[in-house]
Amino acid sequence: MIYLVDNTKYIINYPYLSANGNTASVTERPYFYDVALCDKLTKEIFYDKLGYKMISLPLFNKQPEELKTVMDQWLYLLKHLSTMDRLPSFLDKRIFGLIFEIGEIGKLTEEELMSYEASLKHKRDAESVFNSAKKSGEALGHAKGLAEGKAKGLAEGERKKALETAKAFKEMGLPIADIAKGTGLSVEEVEKL
Repeated sequence: MIYLVDNTKYIINYPYLSANGNTASVTERPYFYDVALCDKLTKEIFYDKLGYKMISLPLFNKQPEELKTVMDQWLYLLKHLSTMDRLPSFLDKRIFGLIFEIGEIGKLTEEELMSYEASLKHKRDAESVFNSAKKSGEALGHAKGLAEGKAKGLAEGERKKALETAKAFKEMGLPIADIAKGTGLSVEEVEKL
C-alpha cells in the first residue's frame, strides 16, 4: 500500500500470516504498520533494511477469544496491563509472567515503591559483596594452588635428578654411603637402584 502525504511517498506493508496461514489484509491489523522510506523522485524504496514497525495500541481492540498469535497476546497485555489484577489464564505464564510482575511494581504506592527499591538495593549490595568475596577467594585459591603446584613440581624434579645421579654414581662403582650423602637419598633408596 502506498500513501502520499505532503508530496512524500510512504510505503506501508503488512507482511504477516494470519492464523489460517493466508496473508492478512490491512483491515485485519489496522493497528500495525510496517513502514519503509522511499525516494521521492524515483518512488523506489530507499533501503530495504531500514524501516519502522509502528503499533497503535488504541486501535488494537481484539478480545481474549480473538487472540491468535503471540503478538496479539503481547499487544493485549500491553494495552490492558494497568487494569489487570492478575495474569489472565489465556496468557502463557512462561512468556508473560515476568512482564506482569514488572507491571505490578508500577501499581505500588510511593511508600511501597521506596521500600521495594530499598530491598532491591540491599539484595544487590549483598550479591555484590558475595561476588567480590568469591572472586577474591578464587584468585587467592588460584595463587595458592599455583604456588603449591610449582613447589611440588620442583620437589619431584629434584628427586628425579637425585635418583638419576645416584644411579649413574652406582654404575661408576662409588660407595653407596657416599652416593646417599651426595644426593640426599637414603642408603635404602640407593641400594634399590
